[in-house]
Amino acid sequence: MSEPRIEHPEVHGRSGFSVVWLIPILTLLIGGWLIFRTLADQGPVVTIEFRTAAGIEAGRTRVKYKSVDIGVVERVQFAEDFGNVMVRVRFDPGMDNLLRRNTRFWVVRPELSLRGASGLETLISGAYIQVDPGPGSPQRHFVGLEQQPLITADEPGRTITLVTERLGGIDAGSPIYYRGILAGEVLGRELASDRRSIYISAFVRDPFDQLVRGNSRFWNVSGMDVGFGAEGPEVRMESLQSLIFGGIAFETPAEAEQLTADAEDLLFTLHDSYRDIEERAYIRKLNYVLYFDGSVRGLAAGAPVEFRGIRIGSVSDVRLELDPETLDFNLPVRVEIEPERIMDVTRGPSPEAVLESLVKRGLRARLQTGSLLTGQLFVELDMYPDSELRLRKADGIGYPELPTVPGAMETITASIEKLVGQLDEIALDEIAANLLGTLEGTNALLNAPELERMLVEMEGSVRAFRGILEQVEASDMEATLVAARGVLGNLERTLAVAADALDPQAPMHYNLLRMFSELEETARAIRALVELLEREPQSVIFGRGADE
Repeated sequence: MSEPRIEHPEVHGRSGFSVVWLIPILTLLIGGWLIFRTLADQGPVVTIEFRTAAGIEAGRTRVKYKSVDIGVVERVQFAEDFGNVMVRVRFDPGMDNLLRRNTRFWVVRPELSLRGASGLETLISGAYIQVDPGPGSPQRHFVGLEQQPLITADEPGRTITLVTERLGGIDAGSPIYYRGILAGEVLGRELASDRRSIYISAFVRDPFDQLVRGNSRFWNVSGMDVGFGAEGPEVRMESLQSLIFGGIAFETPAEAEQLTADAEDLLFTLHDSYRDIEERAYIRKLNYVLYFDGSVRGLAAGAPVEFRGIRIGSVSDVRLELDPETLDFNLPVRVEIEPERIMDVTRGPSPEAVLESLVKRGLRARLQTGSLLTGQLFVELDMYPDSELRLRKADGIGYPELPTVPGAMETITASIEKLVGQLDEIALDEIAANLLGTLEGTNALLNAPELERMLVEMEGSVRAFRGILEQVEASDMEATLVAARGVLGNLERTLAVAADALDPQAPMHYNLLRMFSELEETARAIRALVELLEREPQSVIFGRGADE
């Protein structure tokens, strides 16, 4: 039996793509697509740098825009220098347009200040990071703000820049007013490169931003403006908010040009007050120098120069100068006269020529007291045609001179000093001694017992004389003559007693002698009457010289 014959199989190679490779390829594509979708669904990742991480927790702190959650904090870690905190935030998909160069981030926490309370909702929900989108190129690293900004990017309005030399209570958040209406607020301030000026960034809301034009005028209304006018104290205050936080007001004249497109590049001057704006409205100023002989205490730069109560300028400088040759002191006071206040400088002669003519006619300057309460002085110009023209013509000043006359207080002071000098020349001690001697003599005379006895005897003499007249009326001539002789005797004795009582050195001696002389004349008249009655008793009835 023969063995079976075995044939070898033939192997043929297969050309083309194998179906088996479809499974790993599909797996790779599906995995890549899932990874892409996963990364795309996660959204962009950015880092925000803060000084502290107060209120921020990884996995819990949310990122919001207009109160809508758009991201979450993934991780919080220190920077390389440990100076700040780096916060890694993952945003929701589609938020790439919000992440640009001028986008701002800050942490919203509960805050309580004089301006009010903010972020109270975080007491329950916790702190969160707020986003304020801004323009610019895409960016993935930001520096967060430490405080909440006052104005967001989507608020309509315009940002302007002011320049001033002193803030006067203005700070971030100070209000801006237009005719008493809240129109904006101050964003911040910084020192200029010259170290003297201060730049203030402010925001004016719509529609008030349309009122800001090329020659708009801004002034400080911080605090309270207190002054003294003709009707008494004057107090001006823009609002209670400006009193506490400071404030700025502005106005725009009707003839101002319209605001151009690049108005944010304009630089506006912030004046100290509206009165300062009015003063700066007079452009032309004439400088003069005044010399006063007396003290200028109370006169300072900025004091007004008035002509009959109308302000026509101000004091620009007050100083003390010493002449090295004569060692005399001068008090030059430089003033600025604003001719636009008193004349039309575009017509007629020049203001300098007008003032020179007025000086020849008697224009003089003198110091006057502006307030008795504060003692402040001002310069008053008026016409004194009878006054002497006196000019110092001091060298080195470089300004024309206006003549001066003594002020009212200076004149009063000189009169008082002259009166005091005259009083010093009077011998007051001698006058006082004589007056004291007179008073002592008068006291001794009035209290002397002889004077009292004299008055009693004079009273008796007058009573006796009255009895004589009554007897004359009764035609008892004989009794009348006897009584008259008695009166004369009493009167002579009284005069003798009074003469003995008087001290010739007494101050009232002269007056009493005159009184006694008159009494003697009275006695002689009575004696003549008695002698007449003795010779012609019928004259009482028929008159003197009548027949019996």
